[in-house]
Amino acid sequence: MSALRFETLHRDPSGFARRARMHLPHGTVETPVFMPVGTQATVKSMTPADLSEDIGAEIILGNTYHLMLRPGADLIERMGGLHRFMGWDRPILTDSGGFQVWSLGELRRIEEHGVRFRSHIDGAEVFLGPKESMEIQRKLGSDIVMAFDECTPYPATHEQAAESMEMSMRWAAECRQHLPVNERQALFGIVQGGMYADLRLQSLSAVNDIDIEGIAIGGLSVGEPKEEMMAMLDVLAPHLPADKPHYVMGVGTPDDLIEGIDRGIDMFDCVMPTRNARNGTLFTDDGKLNIKNSIYSDDERPIMADCDCYTCKHFSRAYLRHLYMAKEILSSRLNTLHNLHYYCALMRKARTALEGGNWPQFRDQFLQRYRGAQTLR
Repeated sequence: MSALRFETLHRDPSGFARRARMHLPHGTVETPVFMPVGTQATVKSMTPADLSEDIGAEIILGNTYHLMLRPGADLIERMGGLHRFMGWDRPILTDSGGFQVWSLGELRRIEEHGVRFRSHIDGAEVFLGPKESMEIQRKLGSDIVMAFDECTPYPATHEQAAESMEMSMRWAAECRQHLPVNERQALFGIVQGGMYADLRLQSLSAVNDIDIEGIAIGGLSVGEPKEEMMAMLDVLAPHLPADKPHYVMGVGTPDDLIEGIDRGIDMFDCVMPTRNARNGTLFTDDGKLNIKNSIYSDDERPIMADCDCYTCKHFSRAYLRHLYMAKEILSSRLNTLHNLHYYCALMRKARTALEGGNWPQFRDQFLQRYRGAQTLR
């Protein structure tokens, strides 16, 4: 029996957008959903109570690469698994480590059954492949396990993209062998193929044949123009299996999320809301707000007048600017609370629009306002 049960509740009759629900061992996830990134068993500056009570996060991410190096999967397993270790009782998705290994560049060597690389912490040689990634993620105990893959670089020739994609498909099959269908963890396969429509469709077909529980789309938001990213989602949208969740990895800005939902995507993750928060950039319906700007030094308004996050209910732009300029730790915390709340609230609004049958209107109004506003004010 599978660890994931997926049900579609509403569909937009004019396109691919849908409202669905995932049932997982640690709870139910309403989709479309944004997943805050908790790379090292923590979403930076956030407590689990912040995430569940104020932000309304339903599922978060952990990362195999970072956790295998520090503190180690064996230790986390002895501590009762990742949920207990970090005090989070809702679902967790763990990335396989493939993207982080890819980002090491010349510090890695790709072999048929995995990648040999040097730890960025102490320089020790490490080997990570499908077998190792599945074993580490089994010890972590995440609800959703990502297949180990190679992220195709951008730009890449058709030949390079094909070779990379074919290796990822062989690795995906190995992952299924090492993590058979079970009641504790669901396996998602990752579609690769660079910016080539024929390779993307070939990869999707291969992933589907492996009998995985979910479809992830990787190799996007790696430096390509947004037009190319959306073109690849357009290629895949009509062919994504209706009975499985669709997850686009590492994407993106608020308008990227709305565009993705319109193309049938159910799940998103990105470090943008947390990283930008630490750099003083805040998200609003009217674009990005740069709290460092001197025009906010005596601004009594909240970040957003109609936002009900803890930050907006209690603090002015002037105070938030003061915290940032003074390099206070509270700056990162309050800014992150707002940005993550904003992303998760946007997904709730999208779900409401889909339930109410007015998705096209909601989509168009949001994109027009967000993109038409002056950004980085």
